[in-house]
Amino acid sequence: MNIDSVTNGLVLDHIKAGRAMQIYATLGLDDLDCTVAVIKNVKSGKMGRKDLIKIDEMIDLDLDALGFIDPNITINVIRDGALVEKKKLQLPGELRDVIRCRNPRCITTLEQETDQVFRLAREDPPLYRCAYCETAYTGS
Repeated sequence: MNIDSVTNGLVLDHIKAGRAMQIYATLGLDDLDCTVAVIKNVKSGKMGRKDLIKIDEMIDLDLDALGFIDPNITINVIRDGALVEKKKLQLPGELRDVIRCRNPRCITTLEQETDQVFRLAREDPPLYRCAYCETAYTGS
């Protein structure tokens, strides 16, 4: 299989195997006019298997959404074919409009214009709570 290298763009590396399509959908990468390569189940000495996403253009990424989906992702910034920056992610302290509150009585359910705000309550395993009603979100 031959996948071209990125000349000017981004490479999302160290994605937990199986999460690339979730990231693709969350970031709206299907709306881009540039080449986007999703590579799944790549052999990795460090992780066993991993996913990669190559974006052949510089775009703004929602780092909070990425950190929430997989805080171990590395973002490689490529300019003129050379790696110029590596960004490591972490679990965000606050999420805004990334996940939705499941509580039918929450203000965010009743007033659709209200932002969905969740705050990190515990890191391991990750637990977020709604800023308005304290409903827990564990990702399941």
